[in-house]
Amino acid sequence: MSTLTIRRLLIDLESPVSRHWFAGDPFRTAFFNALSMSFPVGEQFFIDSVRQGLAALPREAQAQWRGEVQGFIGQEATHRHIHALFNAQIEKHGLHNDWAPRARERLKQLEGLDPRHALGVTAANEHFTAILAEWLLGHPDLLQAVEPRLQTLWLWHSAEEVEHKSTAFDLYRALGGNEAWRRIWFRRVTLIFLLDTLRQTLHNLKRDRTLWRWHTFMSALQFFFSRTGLVRKTFKPWRAYLRPDFHPSQLGSPLSEHWLQANAAQFALIDRPVKPSLRC
Repeated sequence: MSTLTIRRLLIDLESPVSRHWFAGDPFRTAFFNALSMSFPVGEQFFIDSVRQGLAALPREAQAQWRGEVQGFIGQEATHRHIHALFNAQIEKHGLHNDWAPRARERLKQLEGLDPRHALGVTAANEHFTAILAEWLLGHPDLLQAVEPRLQTLWLWHSAEEVEHKSTAFDLYRALGGNEAWRRIWFRRVTLIFLLDTLRQTLHNLKRDRTLWRWHTFMSALQFFFSRTGLVRKTFKPWRAYLRPDFHPSQLGSPLSEHWLQANAAQFALIDRPVKPSLRC
């Protein structure tokens, strides 16, 4: 089992966040704001699914998994808390979070089902966040003009997503989750995630009154499809999830570990897990 460290980020999110905090770029700001809006609900769902998966294991196996699951829960709970604070700041710009209530209603459909379904959804989402995280960590120039505290926020979150990317996947397999359903959930999550991200990003741009600007369109085009763009750099690792022999450990680099070591002054270690029942 993996050992996952729980960290408390030492940044100020009580101070205002500028309207176009992502280097003055309305599109990139709107895109990352949209992602952040999904995190509190999403992280709570991941916490619940992994906790329920642990409870479904045979008693003798639970002891082997408990430490990793507690670390996963602690990391996700801190992400949920930090992004709730960040979201409270960007809401002051007149943005409205339509994604969270929609996701909350959709996730209710999984209530009462075999816990492997929720774990399959969680593992798929964790793959998305892990490949996005690797891309961010591998292209630090993207955040170069972003104020330091928000650089730290996104890179810290990225580093921890890479760190715990295998937990839900391995727990799904430990419970006997089959490969067909793993791929089915991944395809469904891909469609839902992309549509929700697009919908909230466009909504953010509309509220910001920057949706129909030529610069917004060009920024989006470059962000996704340039030589180092998000789509071009993450398509292969996205597709890898569909291989029958796939495991999250097959992808990745030492970037997460290096960032955490180099930025240890930006967070404090937490000795005990954050209680998953605490909601922001």
